[in-house]
Amino acid sequence: MHEFGLGGTLEELRMGGGKDFLVGRVEALEVIPNRSIDDLLRAMGKTGFQGRRLSEAVDVITEMITDEDVTVLMGYAGSLSVAGQWKIIKWFIENGFIDVLVPTGANISEDIVEAMGHSYYQLGGKDDPHLFREGYNRYFDLCGAESDYFEMTSLIAEFICDLVDAEGGNPCMSSREFLRRFGEFLDGRGIDCIVSAAYRHDVDIFCPAIVDSPYGDAILMAYGRGRRLRIDNAADYIEFMSMAERVRETGVIYVGGGVPKDFIQLFAVTPDLMYDRFEVPGRRGLKRKGVEESFYPHKYAVQITTDSPQWGGLSGATLEEGISWGKELIGGRMVTVYCDATIALPIIAHAIAERLGSR
Repeated sequence: MHEFGLGGTLEELRMGGGKDFLVGRVEALEVIPNRSIDDLLRAMGKTGFQGRRLSEAVDVITEMITDEDVTVLMGYAGSLSVAGQWKIIKWFIENGFIDVLVPTGANISEDIVEAMGHSYYQLGGKDDPHLFREGYNRYFDLCGAESDYFEMTSLIAEFICDLVDAEGGNPCMSSREFLRRFGEFLDGRGIDCIVSAAYRHDVDIFCPAIVDSPYGDAILMAYGRGRRLRIDNAADYIEFMSMAERVRETGVIYVGGGVPKDFIQLFAVTPDLMYDRFEVPGRRGLKRKGVEESFYPHKYAVQITTDSPQWGGLSGATLEEGISWGKELIGGRMVTVYCDATIALPIIAHAIAERLGSR
């Protein structure tokens, strides 16, 4: 056994003196033809840096999915549907791997463009004035036709007009109710996207910043046609926090940060405010010095981000920092993968598919 120069062998270091920080040996990766993604990730778990984190993320997501006491909430930010990731989110929904989705409005509208039969395109160059003149919008190294985007927005406006006519007056509803009804509309049109999949599989979608997207544009288009619809953010918040009575434990997956991450993080620390004693009925929360509030930290947490914590923003904030707020459980299972989601998400999803199959 190799001597470490710290008073004993590796085995002796593990056995005493508080040296249990050594959790395993690094094992160099070997190239094995026809290796499964899951097997590769298990091997990467014995290496370091973000390869190790990617492997740990699969382990934690698998645990939260298979934990019968856990409700899984996913945040979905960034311009990822344009970048070809939306069918992965739909796959999570269709296989019962997530219970609640909190996306940006862009991510649950820009997928509809493809679901309607249109396409986004890879760019070889970035001549933005030329793209503007030719009617294309650029997303880094991708682009899409403004005419396709407008057709998608017009479809949402058509639904809003039909909804207002059916309801009468100036209807007001939460984003969850609106998106559930829109999912039914899309499903009836044979448009297979994230929102219609959520409708079919009874997965709630909350979109707290919904107007910052084509949905807001569609509301304006409907307004111009004499139909007025209001999306009530306060109703969103109350409906979302009311779910705290109906869950035991929670696990969270953040693909990117932004509003979706913050909205879900708050599910651990604010639902108690709805009750006089600052306790969610039927659940035992944690207490902390100086306040009467109760806290219900997430048992599992995984985030995929390219943001860094030192700038102080929520998108880059570590999950460990969330412990100080009561958002993540002390001793809970959590991992942050610092990686482009277009790399990490497909690998994670395929490993989970190999490990768990369909449910």
